[in-house]
Amino acid sequence: MIGERGMAETTNHRIRLYRTEAIVLRRRDLGEADRILTLFTPKAGKLRVIAKGIRRPQSRLAGHLDLFVRTQVLLARGRELDIVTQAQLVEPFTGLRREPWRAGWAGYLADLTDRATVDEDPQPALYDLLLECLRLLAELPDPFAVVRRFEMRLLVLLGYQPELVVCPHCGKQLTPGRLAFAPDHGGILCGECVGHSAGEVPLSVGAVKALRLLLADHWQELARRPLSLALRGQITSALQAALQAHIGDIAASAAVATLLQEEGHDDGHPPSLAGTSS
Repeated sequence: MIGERGMAETTNHRIRLYRTEAIVLRRRDLGEADRILTLFTPKAGKLRVIAKGIRRPQSRLAGHLDLFVRTQVLLARGRELDIVTQAQLVEPFTGLRREPWRAGWAGYLADLTDRATVDEDPQPALYDLLLECLRLLAELPDPFAVVRRFEMRLLVLLGYQPELVVCPHCGKQLTPGRLAFAPDHGGILCGECVGHSAGEVPLSVGAVKALRLLLADHWQELARRPLSLALRGQITSALQAALQAHIGDIAASAAVATLLQEEGHDDGHPPSLAGTSS
């Protein structure tokens, strides 16, 4: 089998080909029948490629290159962008298409992945994280814990793990009481230091415990716990403030997914991931 880009390659009529597994993060129409795809791969990192003729009714590529699917592609090196010559669907994540809010949150995870990476920079741990979370997002009735786990682990993988045990301002052990997450300090401030930082997110003891749980191997326990909207709001606000500080504005992407979630709740689906502030 032909390996990843930059590894083993073959030459076929002077065209170098390489094969890779990928998750489709984004797509953009090009011309009358083509698309530019953003693929995230385990060993070659993020790639932007062209799928020629994919929008034609008779295209054999279309069903294998939908958004958020796991697929196997054969790529030919191009002058500017590489070209998809073959594709074989590996894992469709069919559940993501059952309700709009599932696809909405899959799009949010894809957007975070795209914003947090640069082209052709391998991030195998992030690939595995995205794969795991897409699987869970396709099946679980409430995506709150899955989305928050992705956000937390993404911060860790980028080197920005929040400090949740000691106050990053004074170094004292955190104790129950007045607490707040401070994005510019990268952690939770103790009662004595609250009010000394801009953009603080007030947190209850329950929210701090939930944030710590998201770092644990048994993080899925959070999905089985009843969480109030106020508690969800605190957890969400802290994590998104941290992401905003390190990868830029994610408000629009989160807002679209939240709106779809709230519309789904009107039909009996789980409550909003965003929650409300206390």
